[in-house]
Amino acid sequence: MDKATSWRHKKTLQFLINHCPPPMQILDLGVVNDLSELMSSNGYNVSNTKGENLDLNQTSVLRTDIELVTAFEIFEHMLAPFNILNAIKAKKMIASVPLKLWFSNAYWNDNDDRDKHYHEFEVKQFNFLLEKTGWKIINSQKWTPYKKISLGIRPLLRMVTNRYYIVYCEKINY
Repeated sequence: MDKATSWRHKKTLQFLINHCPPPMQILDLGVVNDLSELMSSNGYNVSNTKGENLDLNQTSVLRTDIELVTAFEIFEHMLAPFNILNAIKAKKMIASVPLKLWFSNAYWNDNDDRDKHYHEFEVKQFNFLLEKTGWKIINSQKWTPYKKISLGIRPLLRMVTNRYYIVYCEKINY
């Protein structure tokens, strides 16, 4: 794992621990990955979705035994994140999304249909989406990326521009 990813995972884990300390039953949206394994090794009971298309199949989030849903940089890959956010039965969620950068296009991998950002959010857009699907934001943070020294205008802008937005929220309508 590269330094930037490791740095982001540590910040994410600390945010999780601060708001929902272990042990806790978590459904992590997305297949098993380094971050879900890090959560498990820190005392959380983590299960993951199985790679199903969450735009079409929300069955996994209908479980009532889940205390917390985590969604770390997954909503930008979905065509309609409203549907899954609306369907979640857990009462708590921690989610992070990449923020839209005015000086850069959204990430788009031409070689992989699943590795595209259909959405890169402005804070107010993501907040509105959460509100419309019954979530109340309890706490949030914005982060700039890992400080990697590179020359140029865009690398400089990236060093001082918030790129990630993470929220802890609770379901207010069931």
